Amino acid sequence: MPEATKTINIIIIGSGPAGYTAGIYAGRAQLKPLLFTGEEPGGQLSWTTEVENYPGFPDGVQGPELMNKFRDQAEKFGAEIVDAKVEKVDFSARPFKIWSSGKEYQSRAVIIVTGASANWLGLENEKRLKGRGVSSCATCDGFFFRGKDVVVVGGGDVALEDAITLAKVAKSVKIIHRRDCLRASEFMQKRARENEKISFVWNSEVIDVLGDQKVAGVRVKNNQTSEETEIKCDGVFVAIGHHPNTEMFKGQIDLEDRFGYIVLHGGSRTSVEGVFAAGDVADFKYRQAVTAAGMGCMAALDAEKWLESQN
Repeated sequence: MPEATKTINIIIIGSGPAGYTAGIYAGRAQLKPLLFTGEEPGGQLSWTTEVENYPGFPDGVQGPELMNKFRDQAEKFGAEIVDAKVEKVDFSARPFKIWSSGKEYQSRAVIIVTGASANWLGLENEKRLKGRGVSSCATCDGFFFRGKDVVVVGGGDVALEDAITLAKVAKSVKIIHRRDCLRASEFMQKRARENEKISFVWNSEVIDVLGDQKVAGVRVKNNQTSEETEIKCDGVFVAIGHHPNTEMFKGQIDLEDRFGYIVLHGGSRTSVEGVFAAGDVADFKYRQAVTAAGMGCMAALDAEKWLESQN
């Protein structure tokens, strides 16, 4: 760990595909980056089981294993990785100030890769069965439910997109929504309603996820009648949105108004010169490991070029 008083070339806040890739590129550029992994080293992939859509792994790879490979590669090229959370930042002047574990660090450039977190239902069994039938990413995990019955929780565009994606492989898809009408666009509603595999459970909320070692069903409560019923299924896809992990950056850099994602200005630049961002913290559209890794590469290259311009 470098001395807190020493000015570091690049501090990377966060890990996951974007953070570790930024570390690889910054390390290869001899910038000796310091990377704080955050509370969940490896990001969302750290609790993902099988990853089959990452290039280079035709037989699939476990999420934690993939992130360990990313991390090892970043360390091989000189990135110093600390399993700690950044608590506070000050981007008002350079060098930038970053606090972690009660210590202050200074950095010439910063790359933010704190990611986004799925909004969950907050159920105990939902948490217990994550990766064993409970998912927040149909694109990532839908393949494993070929010929099976699944439910999607939500009523917006993301929920309907997930349902349509799942209907390509699943036997049946039930969309469970707490209202009697959808929030999704008319176009998405039309596509979902016309799909014979998709049905709807209205005015209902999931109050429990059933199953021991894997998902076996859900218990739902009708919020009009209070009647409780069980729906058998093999998978539960929670699609009630994501939120970017940007709370500590409010007032420091520009965030978009609706959800708080970091606003990028050409490549990976933020509104503060010398501060860059990559991955799900700025990407509300794709949210894939491979796109996050690509953005991490971009951020490191942009930061390297910017640092050269300051000399």
